[in-house]
Amino acid sequence: MRRIAVLSALPLLAVGVLAGCGGSSSSSSSAAAVTVSGTFGKAPDVTIPAAKADAKLDVKTLVHGSGPVLARTDAFVGNYAIYLWSGTSHKLLQSTFKAGGKPTLFSGTLLPGLETALIGQKMGSRVLAVIPPKDGFGTSGDAQAGIKGTDTLVFVVDMIKDFSGTAAAAGRQVSHGGGSLPTVTAATGTAPTIQMPSGNPPKNLTTQILIKGTGPTVAEGDTVVVQYVGAIWRNGYQFDSSWKRSQPFGFTIGASPSQVILGWDKGLVGQTVGSRVMLVIPPADGYGKTGSPQAHIKGTDTLVFVVDILGAFGTAQG
Repeated sequence: MRRIAVLSALPLLAVGVLAGCGGSSSSSSSAAAVTVSGTFGKAPDVTIPAAKADAKLDVKTLVHGSGPVLARTDAFVGNYAIYLWSGTSHKLLQSTFKAGGKPTLFSGTLLPGLETALIGQKMGSRVLAVIPPKDGFGTSGDAQAGIKGTDTLVFVVDMIKDFSGTAAAAGRQVSHGGGSLPTVTAATGTAPTIQMPSGNPPKNLTTQILIKGTGPTVAEGDTVVVQYVGAIWRNGYQFDSSWKRSQPFGFTIGASPSQVILGWDKGLVGQTVGSRVMLVIPPADGYGKTGSPQAHIKGTDTLVFVVDILGAFGTAQG
């Protein structure tokens, strides 16, 4: 099915749950040969020698953070720069530190070498990982990203904030919905339950704050991290849930082209971090006249989302 909120493509990350060994520090030859200068949160200055990389994984913690440790099942928001080290030459592949860049939610199974480098590190850390093919994309490489099976990857990652798989809205309960709108209930740390009313849905996008957070206001262009449940008004069928995957979801709000259905872009801007928001989304602001057959969504279906806003992060400062 077409995802409700589709991440900006980060082709060097796979999909799934973070797993792997604890982070480590190393001064072995490849990591020692690569030099990185600059402060956390700013674009790193990376120098890679005009020589072939070693065939082993090298990890170095450049800045030691003092925040929470990244656990195996956590996701986190971070900035990154990725270099391709091919033979004796190298080039920058991707960087969120560039002007206008957006921090990214690292949520899912990372490349094996990146998992080893990051899990066990503390938030606020800057980590260098020099990843040989066997700990990256293997001998097949990734043609779409321009990576050959003999290429080494160099990552510099700033780890900003982590999120557990059960992270939820942390504000003050102000409503459970109800009346002509769905009723929402939830125990602490569990997915919300949506009970549909008997009447017809509203014709226009309707937003109701259920829990009011006290964090920053979500602005267009922010990287937003959420938990959510989505259901169909017509029959109450729950077609998607980040809670079931124990995996918060991240996207850029107001992106062009949009990374989420229109009702999310319209309904979440201006809300505060820590809030739980119910969005009642008519077809025009959802999947349109075609619906989403794979998710059992008809072109006439109104959708109901309960969205917990866990974090909002502005443009990277490079």
